[in-house]
Formats: sequence, C-alpha cells, structure tokens
Amino acid sequence: MSDNRFVYFDYAATTPVDPRVLDAMTPYFTELFGNANSLYGVGRQAFNALEDARSRVARSIGAAEPREIIFTSGGTESDNAAIIGITRAIAPKGGHVIVSAFEHHAILGPAHLLEKDGYDVTYLRPRADGVVHVEDLQSALREDTVLVSVMHANNELGTIQPIAELAAAAHASGALMHTDAAQSVGQIPFNVVELGIDAATFSSHKIYGPKGVGVLYLRRGVRFQPQINGGGQEFKRRSGTQNVGGAIGFATALELMLEDQSEEIARLTGLREKFEKGVISALENTEVSAKADNRLPNIAHMLIKGVEGESMLLQLDAKGVAVSTGSACSSGSLEPSHVLLSIGCPQELAHGSLRASFGRFTTEEDIDYFLEVFPPIVNRLRAMSPVYDKMFGSSAK
Repeated sequence: MSDNRFVYFDYAATTPVDPRVLDAMTPYFTELFGNANSLYGVGRQAFNALEDARSRVARSIGAAEPREIIFTSGGTESDNAAIIGITRAIAPKGGHVIVSAFEHHAILGPAHLLEKDGYDVTYLRPRADGVVHVEDLQSALREDTVLVSVMHANNELGTIQPIAELAAAAHASGALMHTDAAQSVGQIPFNVVELGIDAATFSSHKIYGPKGVGVLYLRRGVRFQPQINGGGQEFKRRSGTQNVGGAIGFATALELMLEDQSEEIARLTGLREKFEKGVISALENTEVSAKADNRLPNIAHMLIKGVEGESMLLQLDAKGVAVSTGSACSSGSLEPSHVLLSIGCPQELAHGSLRASFGRFTTEEDIDYFLEVFPPIVNRLRAMSPVYDKMFGSSAK
C-alpha cells in the first residue's frame, strides 16, 4: 500500500459536514438569510424554518415537546448552561452536585466554578471497567444533592453508562439528572423519556453537522437560570440571534444518522473489532483500555505500553493517519488523560494511550493500511526507549 493517502480515525473529535446537510443549510445563509426574530417576510420564513428544525430534533430524541429544545453554540455551552443554570436555579445559596470523574472538561470546568462559589461537588469515580456503577452513585447521593451529571458514553473509552438506572437513583434521592450525549446521540439509540433524564447535551459537529451548533434539552418544568442574557430568545433561556442555518444543519444531520443507525452500528462494530484484534495480535503489551462489554461501536481506545502517545501520533501523521491520544480538547497537553487516571490506569501506561474513532467514510482498507504502518512505528519507538525492556523484560516483536 502507498503512504500517499489520508486515513481519518478521529471522528470522535469532529466529523466532516455531510453534503446533504450542507445543501439543507445553504439557503439560510443566502436568499433566506433573515433574522428569525423579525416580523417581515424573510424573518418569518427564518422563524418557521427554525421552529421546524426544533420540532425535528425533539422527535429525533423523543422529547415531549419542541419547547424542550434550546439551540446553543455547541456542546460546551450546553454543558455549562446545564450544570450552572440548573444548580443555581434550584439551590441559589449552595448545595451538592455529583459529576463523574471522567467527564469532559466542559462539565468539570463549571463544576469547579460551582465549588469556588461555595457548592459541594463530588467527583464520582468510574470503576476499572470504565463504567459508573449505580451502587456507587447511591452511596454518594445526599439529601441536599441538586444535580447528577454522568455522560452517556465516555468520549475517550467509548464505554456506555447505565443512564436510566443512574437517573432512577438520582430521582429517588430528589436530585435531577443530566447527561452529556454528544458522543452517543445518533451513534446508538437515545430517547430522553426512556432514559428518564431531565437535561441533556448534544453537539452538531459530532454527527456530520456544522461546528458551532449544539442543543440543550431541558425537560418541561426543570428550573433553569439563563447563562446568556439579552433579548430573550430561545424561550428566554438562551439570548442571542439564532443560527437558523446551523439549527437546520443539526436537525438534518441527526435525522440522517437515525436513518441507517442499525446498519452503521453493525458495520462500525466490525471495524472496531478488526482494529483492536489486529493491534493486539501484531504487538505484544497492548490492550483495550476499558473492559466493559457495552461500548460505542465507533471508538477503539488502546494502551500501547512503553510508548509515548505523542510520538505515535506524530509518526502516524507522517504516514497520513490521523488519530488521537485522548480527547481532542486536551490533545495539546502533555499530562496523562484524566479519564484513564480515573479508572486506575497507572500514569506511565496512561501516557501510551491511543484513541481511534471511525465513522461514515471509514473503510476496511483504512484499517488494513493502519495495521500495515502502525506496528513498525511502535517497534521503532520501543527500540529507542530506555525503559521498555526494563518494564516488560522483552523486546518488541
């Protein structure tokens, strides 16, 4: 195989915009460009399109009514709004919040802000299998717990969390339940009513929609303090002129994901399994990072022992392969992944993590190419390592 090719294995970081999504969006950046809050014709057209997109998203996630859908600038804003907006609305003078220790920084950041404001925050650790267990949440819940936030699927490990059971435990204690579903919506079945959640976060660019668009689902009746104030758009929950084209892009992208979801789950699971088995058979001292059976079909997270993740990434990039050593938002950091540390992975092994995530345009030939170029890279890096033989007592294959 030739090295003159580009293999993209970082769909969990972002996806290309599907041409069908772009086609649906384009008119609302050109002839139908009106402000959805204006009363004249082109504004009313934009408003009608925006509300249609809202209804489509609501149907796609099983929401009871369109008003439960709030369009935002993306997953980070939605996460911040959920954690701070719900907590401060319910307990303005302080209370207890629980978030899992391997959340995205868009959850951990606002949780730290709440701590500075006097709130008590528990960072609930998942177990070694990469799953937050219900009995651990039950032990952490208190009478003053306001909100629990556990992501539906971890963005690095791909492990799917038992959100329905966690939500039931939270509700039994009088707390509300939020989940960050940016990685899972569209990839696997997701229904807000069946999961029993009160709030959820979604991001367009994870599902072949445009960047800069997200959704915050807020169940009807959930108290909420807006974090962006001004003209009172989005039912006075998120002020600012709406990105009509982006909202249409999000709705279209999500519907397209659901059209062939079953087939894609089977196809991507096959690619993930081929990738993992290929790496493990070609290289000793490698393993899947989290052993949970219930994982996203499109994420493979591996520990490549005795090798620095950044070195693997750079050498793969030279071969035209794009992968990640963790979540994209922290890829510039030399610190080991907080996700791996949260499940008890030693620091020296956490530095050697590799995340490959697959998507709509990934092929078996892409996996074959990776399995051709990757083992020689690891073997060279291990041969140069001053500690590999001391750590494992043998040379790499």
